[in-house]
Amino acid sequence: MLSNSLIELDRAHLVHPVASWQGHEARGVRLLQSAKGATVTDAEGRELIDGFAGLWCVNAGYGHDSIVEAAAEQMRRLPYATGYFDLGAEAPIRLAAALAERAPGDLNHIYFALGGSDSVDSTIRFVRYYWHAKGQPGRDQFISVAQGYHGSTTMGAGLTALPSFHTGFGVPYEWQHKISSHYSYRNPVGDDPEAITAASVAELKAKIEEIGPERVAAFYVEPIQGSGGVLVPPPGWVKAMRETCRDYGVLFVADEVITGFGRTGPLFACEDEGIVPDLMTTAKGLTSGYVPMGAVFMADHVYETIAEGAGAAAVGHGFTYSAHPVSAAVALEVLRLYEDGGLLENGRKMGARLMAGLQGLADHPLVGDVRGRGMLAAIEMVTDKAKKTPVPAELNAATRLFDRAWDQGLVIRAFANGIFGYAPPLCCTEAEIDAIVERTRKVLDLTLDDPEIRQAMA
Repeated sequence: MLSNSLIELDRAHLVHPVASWQGHEARGVRLLQSAKGATVTDAEGRELIDGFAGLWCVNAGYGHDSIVEAAAEQMRRLPYATGYFDLGAEAPIRLAAALAERAPGDLNHIYFALGGSDSVDSTIRFVRYYWHAKGQPGRDQFISVAQGYHGSTTMGAGLTALPSFHTGFGVPYEWQHKISSHYSYRNPVGDDPEAITAASVAELKAKIEEIGPERVAAFYVEPIQGSGGVLVPPPGWVKAMRETCRDYGVLFVADEVITGFGRTGPLFACEDEGIVPDLMTTAKGLTSGYVPMGAVFMADHVYETIAEGAGAAAVGHGFTYSAHPVSAAVALEVLRLYEDGGLLENGRKMGARLMAGLQGLADHPLVGDVRGRGMLAAIEMVTDKAKKTPVPAELNAATRLFDRAWDQGLVIRAFANGIFGYAPPLCCTEAEIDAIVERTRKVLDLTLDDPEIRQAMA
């Protein structure tokens, strides 16, 4: 069979991202053959609801012919145009203008990258250039948040605060620092929102003072921490951290690679928080995953400082595929679908339904916490509700939970510590959202019947 042949070719040649290479060789690849809307179909013809939108990215859903046509038309007319040498193309110019018009505050300048990781990497370079241009090259220290994710380029992985992205890679660097997460369910100060915010502000101030205010360049944060377990900050937390950075003159970088483009309700999660960052990164939902693209949004003062610092000299940062016209054409059509196609509005309605449905599982013996905002949610499993005892690491929860969900016709993100992650396409119907919830309930029931889980709960 063709699928068997492909499985063996995959084992022999394709290196998968963020995977146990030996484990993947043993398990073999699950082949996806087609997709439509919020449903993917595997090589055996089984249909599954994609409760994770690929990798938090297929926000518009699969199979939009208008997106395919936008890409094809651009390919026929002008498949590539470099942005070097003062050259350009219509689609990226129009996209930059459209994004600037919709961005919070004065984020009026857009640099296009290839995805989220290199967008974050680009901000590190821009931030350094900014401080050199300001005559403060000593500001070379960066702070991010524990359990945060900022990509897997080498510098971005150092800002990331997940151990698997550090082990064996020689990161983080000595100029990359962390403060504790706001993680409300397991916060040492308890679950009072004001206490959590006060503790985080105090820790950020202490870290800046420890490093030296004259040395801190930037603070990075996701409006909601994604790969750390979908950790939602208390209301006002992001704004308080932004104000602290402003007090110290530290650049505030919002990483909206996951949260952008309707994932939490509005086009950008910064709108939820009522803040304007100095720089903002996006990707994923920008093109709904149909083609690669990322974007760095710069506030006027950041752009102008770098431009004036460089003068007639080139700002020496760029990629061959920056502002790719095909990616830009796709992004423009995706943006149209979000707004004129009703996807943002549908996502807001379905996000409320998803959160209500998942909250309905809170009384399950294995559910310790349900959290989220919009179409971004998580359930955290525990073996003891009162003690908040996490699922034992040796049970390999990530693989087991993913497998059980797959068998029930559901694709989710399963984290090693027993967390289910959800990020369905914004096009989901009420029936699909309800099916996500019911299939999750079945996975929880099957897991409760697992003898090893029973033993851990005893």
